Amino acid sequence: MAGNDRQAKKAIVFVADGTEEMEATITIDVLRRAGIQVLVLAVEATIGEPVTCSRNVKIVPDAYLGDDSAKIGAFDAVIVPGGAQGAATLSQNDQVKSILADFHAQKKIVAAICAGSLAIKTAGIQSKVPQPLRLTSHPSVKDQLENDFVYKEDRVVVDANLVTSRGPGTAFEFALSLVSLLAGEDKAREVAGPMMLNFEI
Repeated sequence: MAGNDRQAKKAIVFVADGTEEMEATITIDVLRRAGIQVLVLAVEATIGEPVTCSRNVKIVPDAYLGDDSAKIGAFDAVIVPGGAQGAATLSQNDQVKSILADFHAQKKIVAAICAGSLAIKTAGIQSKVPQPLRLTSHPSVKDQLENDFVYKEDRVVVDANLVTSRGPGTAFEFALSLVSLLAGEDKAREVAGPMMLNFEI
């Protein structure tokens, strides 16, 4: 997972109406700065139309879930932003749940931030591993997760190929942790420097 081949890593960032725009756009931006190919994939959205985020920022997706042109199996990571309405849509969508479960089983990176961590639960990932998974989320959904996982309150929690984080204010740390896993710690530091961010493993 550490990006030791020459082929660019590829990540999917799901978006839906009500997605938290900071969590989506910061993640997309930071990954692209690191040379990671990002597909912004809309879920339950009208094809050809933008997604309206939680604060009315509009995102034009690269593709729409169900479009055969999105070769999902070729990707190395899948990422679920938060935002109450967006997270509810993503965590309840059967295709999203299947993708998350498949990626985790294949030891590809599965990541979620804020209320997006609910999708880890609905995908049934915990039931397919022998040990309790460690994760975090926005405090507002802690009570929906703490009985099924080892709930942590760290800003970013990495448990093997599962990465979770807390909210808009932790989005840069979340994204840089993903860069570190996909492209290496040196690349994460290289990206963080010009943005005037401190990056610590």
